[in-house]
Amino acid sequence: MSFELADDDKLDIAPPSRSLPRSERERWQSEYVRRLGATDFGVIVAAVGLAQVIRFGGPAAPPLAWHLPYEVGYTVVSVLLALAWAGFLAVSNTRSPQVVGSGAEEYRRLVSATLRLFGGVAIASLIFQIEFARGYLAIALPLGLLGLMLSRLAWRKHARARRGRGEYRSRVLVVGCPEAARAMATAFSRDPACGYRVVGVCVPDGTSGTTYEFEALGRTFSVVGDDRSVLDAVRRCGADTVAVTATDHLGPIELRRMAWELDPLGVELIVAPGVVDIAGTRLTNRLVAGVPMLHIARPQYDRAKSVGKAIFDGCFAAAVLFSILPALLGIALVVKLSSPGPVFYYSERIGRGGKPFRMIKFRSMYADADAQVAALIAGNGGNPVFFKMKDDPRVTPIGRVIRKFSLDELPQFLNVLRGEMSVVGPRPQVRREVDSYDGDMRRRLLVKPGVTGLWQVSGRSNLSLEDSMRLDLSYVENWSMVLDLLLIAKTIGAVARGEGAY
Repeated sequence: MSFELADDDKLDIAPPSRSLPRSERERWQSEYVRRLGATDFGVIVAAVGLAQVIRFGGPAAPPLAWHLPYEVGYTVVSVLLALAWAGFLAVSNTRSPQVVGSGAEEYRRLVSATLRLFGGVAIASLIFQIEFARGYLAIALPLGLLGLMLSRLAWRKHARARRGRGEYRSRVLVVGCPEAARAMATAFSRDPACGYRVVGVCVPDGTSGTTYEFEALGRTFSVVGDDRSVLDAVRRCGADTVAVTATDHLGPIELRRMAWELDPLGVELIVAPGVVDIAGTRLTNRLVAGVPMLHIARPQYDRAKSVGKAIFDGCFAAAVLFSILPALLGIALVVKLSSPGPVFYYSERIGRGGKPFRMIKFRSMYADADAQVAALIAGNGGNPVFFKMKDDPRVTPIGRVIRKFSLDELPQFLNVLRGEMSVVGPRPQVRREVDSYDGDMRRRLLVKPGVTGLWQVSGRSNLSLEDSMRLDLSYVENWSMVLDLLLIAKTIGAVARGEGAY
């Protein structure tokens, strides 16, 4: 028996053409990747060429030392090395649109591909008894890797500038239940440097063809349909990316079918696991019977209380205090002469385990400032738990200057030496804050408060109470020594710019 499908029933199973970009996102991503490829190759050629010039003085280099009867000059070696290096970068997906432009994965792949290449060269030299000039390779490797990373950093700044002008952005349709969709839309809005702009939301109770508002982080997003009509919603709002989070109606089969339907349109599919504020170092992808699984390592509370962190804190604080001692004396003199009162201000803070301590700062307010707190909170409608005023009348003229650049906080390194604080940690909390904590927020007290932290490099005083608490919990759960060093480096930039401090 045989039968034929009617014309309307025939399935088009031909793969879509990849010769031309199918969306605006694919167009600018292709352009960006091509420029990255050209820059990478230029950096590699420059590094290999400079290595030959530095080691041998120019093209006239001695031939390669090996057991074969014919000679190969180092110019040929340089050409082959440059081509192989470029090839390793290509096959290692160092220019994949999913990793370039943000995050550490782009740099990790650059380092991994380069080290594999030079490891292969070392193994080949042993197997085939080739004696490469060690100085030549020792110059080419670090020079090329540094050049590649700096060029990628420059391209990231270029992309960030374009995104600030509304370009190089992906138009995202968020799909999920209301709570999960709100969290995802908030995440995209909180990090504009990632290049995603939410253009619509699909929720289970959304009515296809109607539009109403859905709020997240002070912005509003239109609900353009339900989670069963994603394809129609994509066409309606012009999205080039669909981000799916927790929803009851989309299982594995529906997600696979959605990927098939979105592919001919050039629309990218992102599936979020529904967890927030988890560092990449705690995440591991694995396949179990063909099903992708995301393993989340346990929180890092204990590591954040390690002896190694305490030793680093003590050594770093001592080095900082010794190096800035003249500046500390100068600030102390200016504070003393600028207004009546003591040089230092001691404020009770709650440390690890709920133990109170006296935090030291240069005085930046008038001597009777504490007596005015209640009246200012009542008069300005402030939050009594987390009270901050941008134009606080209690701050002295000199105090505004030292606060802007966080110079008033330098004496806190004495608290670090006394073991009451860490160099990096959650924001120091006053008693009225701690008394209001629920069970989750008390986790901030598992580690020592810090002179700086995630809050310091993410907006400082401009942050809301909720964002400050979220960042502090994220630090406690995701601590690592690398994170501490990164936050210290970012703090220097944030303090130098004087942004968000008052």
